[in-house]
Amino acid sequence: MTTNVGYLTTGRDLLRMQVTRNSKSAPLVLANPLFDSSPAIRAARPVYASVRQSAAKTARRSVTGGENLASVYFATLAGTAQEARAIQGLFPDSRVLTGAAANKRALQKADAPLFLHIATHGFFLNDLPGSASRDPSTATAAALQNGAAANPLLRSGLALSGANLIKKGEEEGILTALEASNLNLWGTKLVTLSACDTGIGEIKNGEGVYGLRRAFVESGAETLVMSLWPVSDYVTREMMTSYYAGLKNGLGRGETLRQGELAMMKRKGREHPFYWASFIQSGEWASLNGQR
Repeated sequence: MTTNVGYLTTGRDLLRMQVTRNSKSAPLVLANPLFDSSPAIRAARPVYASVRQSAAKTARRSVTGGENLASVYFATLAGTAQEARAIQGLFPDSRVLTGAAANKRALQKADAPLFLHIATHGFFLNDLPGSASRDPSTATAAALQNGAAANPLLRSGLALSGANLIKKGEEEGILTALEASNLNLWGTKLVTLSACDTGIGEIKNGEGVYGLRRAFVESGAETLVMSLWPVSDYVTREMMTSYYAGLKNGLGRGETLRQGELAMMKRKGREHPFYWASFIQSGEWASLNGQR
């Protein structure tokens, strides 16, 4: 077993990473999901604007962990829309989905984009005594409202448009790590999870860290960039803009993150590791075109 940057990689994963694969579509960026949106009103763009303005005034702090999804709440991330626009400015062919369009169905339809950037909240639920009896093959996001499953791939995931409606029995806004492992990302050079706590998972002996990290490796992504703790969307936007600017200039997927962190450290008020060390990179470290 080989130690990689950020988590343990099995021999099987290393063999998968060595397979040459080409991306099939333009970069895909999902940001600023409308967590309280309803599928029935997704076509009403003027309504979204007023909802976002109202949410910005009343939003409370996110709760992205707990014993079940009923106790989780996802606050708006308006700053991530600017993050998405900054990335599109560097990669003009990027397909950007924000608001209600940043939904689970759109992500599941992704066809091996060059890179996938998801700016939202991640979550990881605690394991509960007796949860091992739950059948992981049939558990759904809605079923996790009252108790978590033993499978850590079902206890972690991403919040997308409509995620706060889980309490009403709608699970469309929740993408579990298990579902993420079935995405078509063979040919995707990079997946960036610009979200809080996306690097968290459960450690299994001989298997590395289970959770979103494991899921996106299984889906075929060559490289993952993910967070270990919550940082403001403003600081994250600074880091992500720097990161993609480095990629645009041909830097390696690991080196450009390192350079961005070093630059952040030198800024007044950003010296503490809390600001610059929240994101880690794992997997292939070469540039997007494979140069080392």
